[in-house]
Amino acid sequence: MNIGEASAASGVSAKMIRYYESIGLMPSAARTEAGYRVYADSDIHTLRFIRRSRDLGFSVEQMETLLALWSDRSRASADVKSIAAAHITELERKAREIEGMAKTLRHLVNNCHGDNRPNCPILEDLSHGEEAAPPKPKPKRRQA
Repeated sequence: MNIGEASAASGVSAKMIRYYESIGLMPSAARTEAGYRVYADSDIHTLRFIRRSRDLGFSVEQMETLLALWSDRSRASADVKSIAAAHITELERKAREIEGMAKTLRHLVNNCHGDNRPNCPILEDLSHGEEAAPPKPKPKRRQA
C-alpha cells in the first residue's frame, strides 16, 4: 500500500504516519525504486495500534513503551496494566481540573447579566486572576 492507502486503512493521516516514522515510533516504510513509501499489513496493524493508543490519550512515550511490550511475547501483563493504571490516574486528575474550570465558568456565566451594561464578572475575574501557586515540592524518597 502507498501512504494514502495506509492512511485510509489505519485512520492515521499521512502527515502523522510520516511523523511517527520520523520520531521512530514505527519503523521507516520500505521504499519503491522511485522513493515512494510502501506499507505492509503489519505496518497497518501497528498504525491501528498507535491510533487506538492516541484515542485513549496515551503519550508518545507511553505508546513507545506499549509498542515494545506488544512486540515482546515474553512480556508480563502486569507491566502493561501498570502503565494503563497510571494513565487512568492522570486522566482522572485532568478530568477533575476540567470540572473545576467548568464549575468556575458556570458560576461566572450565571452571575453575568449578559445585557448592554459594561459590567461583566467574567472579565473582572479574568483581569484579577489569582496569583499562581508555587509548585509543590516532590516528596523525597527514602534511601535503603
